[in-house]
Amino acid sequence: MPESPSPLLSVRDLKAADLPAGRPFSSILVLRKLAAKTASNGNPYLNAELGDRTGSFNCTVFSDSPAFDVVRAAEEGAVFRVEGRVDTYQGRLSPKLTRAALVPPDELTSAEVVANLVETAPEDADSLWRELNLFVDSIERADLRATVRHALEETGEAFRTAPAATLMHHAYRHGLLEHTVHMARAARALLPLYPEVDPELAMAGILLHDAGKTVEYEGALATKRGRRGILQGHVVLGYQIVRRAAIRAKLDTDRTERLEHIILSHQGKLEWGAAALAATPEAVFVSKVDELDAKMGMVQRALRNAPPGDEFTEKILGLDAPLLVRRLPA
Repeated sequence: MPESPSPLLSVRDLKAADLPAGRPFSSILVLRKLAAKTASNGNPYLNAELGDRTGSFNCTVFSDSPAFDVVRAAEEGAVFRVEGRVDTYQGRLSPKLTRAALVPPDELTSAEVVANLVETAPEDADSLWRELNLFVDSIERADLRATVRHALEETGEAFRTAPAATLMHHAYRHGLLEHTVHMARAARALLPLYPEVDPELAMAGILLHDAGKTVEYEGALATKRGRRGILQGHVVLGYQIVRRAAIRAKLDTDRTERLEHIILSHQGKLEWGAAALAATPEAVFVSKVDELDAKMGMVQRALRNAPPGDEFTEKILGLDAPLLVRRLPA
């Protein structure tokens, strides 16, 4: 007798601690990343990252799988209805797919369907945008405030919707906006402790430090780096945006150079993508606040997405460790 169809499960459901290996499942998932590889015996296989708004997982699709040809022919951002069996590899969820079928685009017009597929910032985007603009308004120096305004005008709607990353932190819709506002909140609390840091220049640098990501990333359901993102990267792209904005606002040469330096150095280390090492009080401050919110963003996301009953997450790449997610008793 054939098995009855299993209910649609989210990634969070699939990662639940009490879900046994071998359990059949069905899900609707976005193909976030796809890489074609060759095994040591010469047989081709695929490494696919599939996900929805509750998280993602990687799985290996071998050439003898019924899902192989369908997945291989798809582009990142495609949506599949998949069937498979729960399995793990090195302690991580890595299901075995038994079937994959593309979901036609005309079935993806529903806001509810898209909302289930695309992870978004937990805070309301409109409220975050209003708060961001209040931080801009708090910059009293007119030419510096105008520089920030001109840069935000150039980035347009992308600043509201773009993720802050494709993998590490705030890697979801409105993630850039959330990350920027969280950094501005942290800066507002920390700046009184460091009178050596020019507060308005630091705030301008925080608001614009990742502006280049509005150009670097593309894709609605799955984010990837576009051509300019690959060839130049968000640090250089952000520097270009800020330079044009500063010229338009007639910002003085010294402040322009210092603001550009914040953008060029905010990644912290050259091996992390910085074009220069932080060499002003404001650049050091922005770089460290950026690192703090990136790490805490990983923590917040892990806590949100942890299946009930789990004690630890899987190893989180940006933290180099699993995270204890079981809350303290009241």
